Amino acid sequence: MTAAPSLLQRLLRVSLVTQIVIGLIAGILMALLLPEAAKASGFIGKVFVAALKAVAPILVFVLVMASIASHKHGQQTHIRPILFLYLLGTFAAAVVAVIASALFPSTLVLATHDTTVSAPGGILEVLQSLLLSVVDNPVSALMNANFIGILAWAIGLGIAIRHASETTRTVLDDLSNGVTLIVRVVIRFAPLGIFGLVASTLATSGFGALLGYAHLLVVLIGCMLFVALVVNPAIVFWKLRRNPYPLVLMCLRESGITAFFTRSSAANIPVNLALSKRLGLHEDTYSVSIPLGATINMAGAAITITVLTLAAVHTLGIAIDLPTAVLLSVVAAICACGASGVAGGSLLLIPLACNLFGIPSEIAMQVVAVGFIIGVLQDSAETALNSSTDVLFTAAACLGKEEQLA
Repeated sequence: MTAAPSLLQRLLRVSLVTQIVIGLIAGILMALLLPEAAKASGFIGKVFVAALKAVAPILVFVLVMASIASHKHGQQTHIRPILFLYLLGTFAAAVVAVIASALFPSTLVLATHDTTVSAPGGILEVLQSLLLSVVDNPVSALMNANFIGILAWAIGLGIAIRHASETTRTVLDDLSNGVTLIVRVVIRFAPLGIFGLVASTLATSGFGALLGYAHLLVVLIGCMLFVALVVNPAIVFWKLRRNPYPLVLMCLRESGITAFFTRSSAANIPVNLALSKRLGLHEDTYSVSIPLGATINMAGAAITITVLTLAAVHTLGIAIDLPTAVLLSVVAAICACGASGVAGGSLLLIPLACNLFGIPSEIAMQVVAVGFIIGVLQDSAETALNSSTDVLFTAAACLGKEEQLA
């Protein structure tokens, strides 16, 4: 007669998403009942995020290099249609933010705020930063998680190794499998990591400080939900010509949840790569498109830049016409694509958009300060949208191509 399985064994048998939900609920309960212990549990979350960030650069470098090295001539990778979907989705998100800001204008209480960070001086500076990231030293790129530089070196070395011996390519493939195994082990600890992150965040910050910016948060998160549940499904339907919601909801559930709590697109790259593999997508495609999406597919960043910029515009009583609104959408989309190459992410690109309306940098940086205040929710929702859309558009492009060939 076999012994009844223990509670731990039962938990290990359920899906990873279910385990994450259990960790989420447990974190909320601990924050409510044992706030001091919840604050201490934040160390668990920090370890989990640090582990993800540690494995992500080497995983991307090895996986992209191995995929390109083993790529066969004539084999389709579908990168071009994925790039188009990335750009289309980012621009559409900026347009949604412009419309929402016009329908539900937000105003800010601006006050003097000292900040030690500096915003880029223009779009040219953002593009220069991206170019410098491409030519970064490979060791420096790996150490600093510069994924644009990592991608550049991985692609270059992968192309070079394509002409190496079969034994070299086999060794590289085995190395890729080894790193992937380590990543799977790290991801298995996601429920514990989410538990620690949720418990410490709620116990330390809570949501009381966010009530003063409730309207702005509703507009921001409302735009992101609209893009995630309406705009992105419409783009996927256009690509696949079938009900997009099973795929959309799967990506939100299995990628968006972890991205929401880790608040790092880079840390979520291993999660997206694992999900792409489970979906049966082309490894030659997703091994490149997922890390690329983490650097340029920034619908959430486009929404943040647009909404906060127009909040400043409405606060100052500046009139805005349709051509300027369209121009703002284009600028926000371009800035969002360069967010990963600028220290501070999307918030520090707000002054670029504010410059369109002649808003002084002193006021623009006060808007950035507001962004940091609401960042507990804003940054989490932004990352969830960005990261889940990476795998969504990759899957849409791959599955769409397969159906065309069928």
